[in-house]
Amino acid sequence: MQVIFCDNHILVVSKPAGISTQPHPRDSSNLTDQAKAWIKKKYNKPGNVYLEPIHRLDKPVSGLVLFARTSKALSRLQEMMRQKGIRKTYFARVEGILPHPEGTLEHYLFHDEHRARIVSASHPEAKLARLHYKLLEKHEDCSYVEIDLETGRYHQIRAQFSTIGCPILGDEKYGSASSSTKIALHHGRLQFSHPVTKAPLVFNL
Repeated sequence: MQVIFCDNHILVVSKPAGISTQPHPRDSSNLTDQAKAWIKKKYNKPGNVYLEPIHRLDKPVSGLVLFARTSKALSRLQEMMRQKGIRKTYFARVEGILPHPEGTLEHYLFHDEHRARIVSASHPEAKLARLHYKLLEKHEDCSYVEIDLETGRYHQIRAQFSTIGCPILGDEKYGSASSSTKIALHHGRLQFSHPVTKAPLVFNL
């Protein structure tokens, strides 16, 4: 874990691939506990440390994670998320040929036993998933793309690119020809207004 930014209200860290964002029964370590331990040591805090993630990254995904350090920051950042005031940009290497150099992917997803499935809009538990992508580099066996999330559904990027025949490299769960505990998906840019000062913040990784 690498600390990118910290003040009295928020903490931004870099999550390595291969670690869960939050505690999980099958994992001995997780990002939230590591971040709490860092704050406890950094500020010599007695007792429990208040720290809540505003969003999560899948275990095999790396990148920026935003935490709230106070309940006030938490409620304001959660509202910002609901109002789409937090912009998250991902970068990925995908297999196959993209349908267009840039475009929008829109599907309906259903969270089904540790994976996201594409379903019809009429499905009773369907949730709209929308993202925008832009081709940055094209190679013989893969493409490097920039992805702006409009919605933040479970496994959204992984499921949507798999559906168009371009799974994330290393993401065997969603159809990649290669397998790895670290898939080629990275949350590399985070933009939002500070929950207290309202100052615009941009973090790149």
